Amino acid sequence: MGKERMHDGFRRESFLFQFTFRVRAAQQGCGRARARAGTRDSAPFPHCSLYDSVMPSKLRFGVLSTAGIGLRKVIPAMQQGELTTVAAIASRDGNKAREAASALDIPKAYGSYEELLADPDIDAIYNPLPNQLHVPWTTKAAETGKHVLCEKPLSLTVAEAKSLLDVRARTGVKICEAFMIRSFPQWLRLRQLLDEGRAGELRAVTGFFSYFNVNPANIRNRVETGGGGVYDIGCYCIHAARYAFGQEPARVAAALDRDPQMGPPIGIDRLASAILEFPSGQAIFTCSTQLIAYQRMHFLGTRGRIELEIPFNAPPDRPTRLFIDSTGDLSGSGITTEIFPVADQYTLQGDAFARAVFDNSEVPVPLEDSIGNMAVIEAIFASARSGGWETPHS
Repeated sequence: MGKERMHDGFRRESFLFQFTFRVRAAQQGCGRARARAGTRDSAPFPHCSLYDSVMPSKLRFGVLSTAGIGLRKVIPAMQQGELTTVAAIASRDGNKAREAASALDIPKAYGSYEELLADPDIDAIYNPLPNQLHVPWTTKAAETGKHVLCEKPLSLTVAEAKSLLDVRARTGVKICEAFMIRSFPQWLRLRQLLDEGRAGELRAVTGFFSYFNVNPANIRNRVETGGGGVYDIGCYCIHAARYAFGQEPARVAAALDRDPQMGPPIGIDRLASAILEFPSGQAIFTCSTQLIAYQRMHFLGTRGRIELEIPFNAPPDRPTRLFIDSTGDLSGSGITTEIFPVADQYTLQGDAFARAVFDNSEVPVPLEDSIGNMAVIEAIFASARSGGWETPHS
């Protein structure tokens, strides 16, 4: 039988984070004032009281749209954050905004996105709009001095994503793609294990991510809104492989199956498989919007294998697990199971983003990382068209 190990360090790390944040805040000045100013300058604000500088401020989020992911997952999670609060929500339908605000106890509701962006009491924007609106509204939010946490995929093209580099430089705000896995203990532990060489030299990554959705009205099934499996969930498998290898793939080969009934005449990609060739290994993945729901990631090296259970939709109400196989015994006797305490990945994502704002440090997924991911997505679509290998260009 394999061995189990319960991670008890998560709460200790949470305490350490709170202590470290208080020290940094006292040294650098009032975090909330910096968040409002959107400045990259870490010099103290002279008007901040000692009480304000020592106590951790909360980043006040405004939410663009009443999108389902926000209402069901992200907003309730950020309301529980140590460093985040949701202060306003906006919809083009004022009634929807007011209903959402009432249901989720959000103080302010706006009947337009522009009204929310004009609110001086909002420090940051969470952007869960349809994919084709990510870059336009992230740009508008940044230009009003708001930091932006934008849902994935950040853009639909490399060119779009690269346009945000100028926006960031011009406005000085933080812009982060919402790959929540980058702040979750299960994935942070994977990075640690790979860095420690527990799998030996990483040579192969395999992934699978699927769900079943044939509702033609759903934005995931509409070409004009950037629907399809690669944009929606394949991006996670790509990001995971790039994260694990710490490299960019030199070339990509892919096959897509499109549904002509969803977004004719082209149709959204309902089944996609790809090979990513990295300098030190290979990654393969399959994603689908019309298969039974399943997700798993494997990382294989010369001396071991690491497997992540439920890698992308980690449940917020029960522990998550990671498996380490150091023997290669096919009966599973050499597998060690590491169990992580219950945590909400969206809460952790919000707090990580807020800390980057308050500390003027790097966000979990900077624009350069997002551009690299988008380059692979473009190469996958190009390979499906050409039938051959394609090189990602970022």
